[in-house]
Amino acid sequence: MSVRDVFEPGRTAVITGSADGIGLAAARRFATMGLNVVMADLGGDRLWQAANEVRQIAREAAVEAVPVDVADPAQMIRLRERAFERFGDTAILMNNAGIGGGGHAFERPDRWTALLSVNLGGVINGVQAFTQAMIDKNRPAVIINTGSKQGITTPPGDTAYNVSKAAIKTLTEGLQHSLREMPGCRVSAHLLIPGFTFTGMTRRRFAEKPPGAWTAEQVVAFMLERIDVGDFYILCPDNDTPRALDEVRMAWSAADILENRPPLSRWHPDYRDAFAAFVARKI
Repeated sequence: MSVRDVFEPGRTAVITGSADGIGLAAARRFATMGLNVVMADLGGDRLWQAANEVRQIAREAAVEAVPVDVADPAQMIRLRERAFERFGDTAILMNNAGIGGGGHAFERPDRWTALLSVNLGGVINGVQAFTQAMIDKNRPAVIINTGSKQGITTPPGDTAYNVSKAAIKTLTEGLQHSLREMPGCRVSAHLLIPGFTFTGMTRRRFAEKPPGAWTAEQVVAFMLERIDVGDFYILCPDNDTPRALDEVRMAWSAADILENRPPLSRWHPDYRDAFAAFVARKI
């Protein structure tokens, strides 16, 4: 499927978490391409300001802001109904809304619940609400779910966040398999795997963009490029981490099971030298 089949003027993109970061960058890019954009996020000034900003750069396309709590399945169904009633189409569904700050495995149960309800529940609700309606239109379309490298290598720290992103990977793989096996289906799914990206979430730690980070606009440009060539796994590099290093880290993580090493052995003191040697051999 070519980007040109989906991202054509007059069609419609629905983006959750679009008041900032990658979601806002996607809304800007799609609007400049002539697509109608439905920007979904929690209500408030951030959403209205973001939508007004996108309207100013849109060509002849419409931009609509819809307050939505993605954790509520009924609100996601209403989002679908609004998109199809207004525009008769959803060519792109980008399940992008997400939060951080969960915690390790046995702390902050309230944050675990909140994080999983948004990061994972929001993607499930989007897939459940939109997929069949997109299939039924019988037009080329894409569903893009925003994952994370932390859902693959699962580094120590925010275990709740890692769990949510690992589950999104599994969900999106299963979704694409189901779509692929459906005769005549013209919808595909893609897993966006950002690298170190300067967004609203990372601004809590950095006053300005670190040199190693990509901008959200770079992530969106890379996403379109890789969808155009048919990639399912859209594994983004950044200014610090080239793809080759990502591949080595992911291969090492997978081998923890095969070699019966301790979990997260990359961060285990007994395996530090072995991991460094592995990287040196592979890169």
